[in-house]
Amino acid sequence: MELIPTQDEVLGLLRDCGALRTGHFESPTGLHSEEYLNVPLAMRYYQHARTLGVALSRKVRAHTELRAMISQLSIVSPGTGGIPVAYAVCEALRAHQVYWAERDSPELPLHFRQGISEKRGEKVLMVDDILRTGRRFTELRKMLERMGDQVVGVAAMVYQPNPETPDFDPLPFFYLARLTGKYWQNPADCELCQSGMPLETVEY
Repeated sequence: MELIPTQDEVLGLLRDCGALRTGHFESPTGLHSEEYLNVPLAMRYYQHARTLGVALSRKVRAHTELRAMISQLSIVSPGTGGIPVAYAVCEALRAHQVYWAERDSPELPLHFRQGISEKRGEKVLMVDDILRTGRRFTELRKMLERMGDQVVGVAAMVYQPNPETPDFDPLPFFYLARLTGKYWQNPADCELCQSGMPLETVEY
């Protein structure tokens, strides 16, 4: 496999370890889909984490402006699910530091651990395992910019947009594979429900 694998190679790796499945799934938001992606199932294996982390870091490094600031770059994840990806990318880039935001309960906002927010003005690359709705990246970006940081890019292992996913342009956006499966916001419109395919409820 090349240092930057093809989309088919990335999806094949994810399928082989059970991180990408095909079927009939309902997300916590009620959205129905024909694919379910759980990147942490791949990141638990060292070689997979290294392969994917190096590949994503090389896409970042190919961006001239970001390459010039790597030694000062902070890699920040919008949640604990993105920690393995953030560490893998930070290690491959040899970036300045890596940390993540947390949420104590679903109704509370994101926050950093005590001490993280004492010295700001950083250049930040936001990194997560999957970009689906974009809500966590949007919330993290607003929090970082309120604290005086400069968000310089967005990166995710897999881009799995749905009809409500925002565009982060003009920020550079890096990903290894894009999933373009079908989604149904209204179960009454779901073709898989109409076909009688069993439904599996999943968590992100």
